[in-house]
Amino acid sequence: MYKYFPHTTADLQAMLATVGIGSIDALYADVPEAIRFRGDYQLPSEMSELEVRQLFEQLGQQNRQLTCFAGAGVYDHYTPSVIPNLLSRSEFLTSYTPYQAEISQGTLHYIFEYQSMMAELTGMDISNASMYDGTTATAEAMMMAVAAGKKQHTVLVSGTVDPKTVEVLKTYAHFQGINLVMIPAKDGVTDRSTLNVQLSTLNDVAGVIVQQPNYFGIIEDYSGFADAVHAKKGLFIMNSIIADLAVLKTPAEWGADIAVGDAQSLGIPMQFGGPYVGYMCCTEKLIRKMPGRIVGKTVDNRGQRAFVLTLQAREQHIRRQKATSNICSNQSLMALWATVYCSLMGKQGLKEAAELSYAGAHYLCDKLLATGRFNLVYDQPFFNEFVVSFDGDADALQRRFLDEGIFGGIKIADSQLMFAVTEKRTKEEIDHLVSLV
Repeated sequence: MYKYFPHTTADLQAMLATVGIGSIDALYADVPEAIRFRGDYQLPSEMSELEVRQLFEQLGQQNRQLTCFAGAGVYDHYTPSVIPNLLSRSEFLTSYTPYQAEISQGTLHYIFEYQSMMAELTGMDISNASMYDGTTATAEAMMMAVAAGKKQHTVLVSGTVDPKTVEVLKTYAHFQGINLVMIPAKDGVTDRSTLNVQLSTLNDVAGVIVQQPNYFGIIEDYSGFADAVHAKKGLFIMNSIIADLAVLKTPAEWGADIAVGDAQSLGIPMQFGGPYVGYMCCTEKLIRKMPGRIVGKTVDNRGQRAFVLTLQAREQHIRRQKATSNICSNQSLMALWATVYCSLMGKQGLKEAAELSYAGAHYLCDKLLATGRFNLVYDQPFFNEFVVSFDGDADALQRRFLDEGIFGGIKIADSQLMFAVTEKRTKEEIDHLVSLV
């Protein structure tokens, strides 16, 4: 009857006899009758493979496919068709963690390549084997700074960091006893004068967290930030959209100690909010404070190249009180996705995709301003995302966009919309959006 259950009736009777009871029901004798469920489960009837496929196809058709001009940390980038085909191979579709290096060389190899690519994009010395997402990676960086500072428990966070990330930081900080202090934003960028005051008056600053490009899409000038933070013996942490680093100054060039963020921009589909993959890179001196694991390359006893788990400073492998974090796994499949994407696109492809996104965003901005209905909220250099104010009903305008199959930006204030453009958006799509205004 239950062909997928491994135990026969004889097996069950033998086990019951061993523990000295007569029936399985006797195992639940302590459960009060009043809370026992005696009805039938509301489960659908069984289906054939064809019927299951048809069901999910019908469910999928309920989703509307929109032309996306929204971002705020998640972007509609191009995905080369070879990636889902490679990742659907059974070798990759496993949840098994590569503890046993001798049978996990393929997994360890691609993680090693992922680490190499992340380190090159950020300019940092070391990358770990990925994190859950960009927000938790930022929170882990905050805890790294406090762990490195020992007696320093205050972390400053720019008001231009994505609010979603800030909320996660607050949650982690609350339970870790970290004093989280916001640096106000001024004209869309981090208020440097306030930061200087905070650094001079607070005596236990473990780190400063900024974002590049920031939440509003603005490319901030962080000249001197690292020096100011280091003078207080703190760490400078930079959260970045990783694909943008193909053309922007790297965190290492800004003097960052830790570079974190989300790698969704490396061709990972938006897919209703995940799964994505967080990256974390740092300077070599911080390697033992880094959570997760690090894959390294060595040679075996025959002199052949081999890959191993070089560092696993987590609670499953060392004494719990010595662990850097309770992060015990990573988004390995999505890290592979990012790795295949980078290898296919190459340096030139990544650069061209970023330049197309930049050009498209500025074209859209110019067109919106030309209608006379919009004003640029911040007079600052931006990358592929920008905020404009609308002189009419922003909600009605967004409904008009949706009626035409367009996800027209994100409303971040009463009359303010934030638009994002990627290399997928064509001139015709941009012109169509503007025509609806």
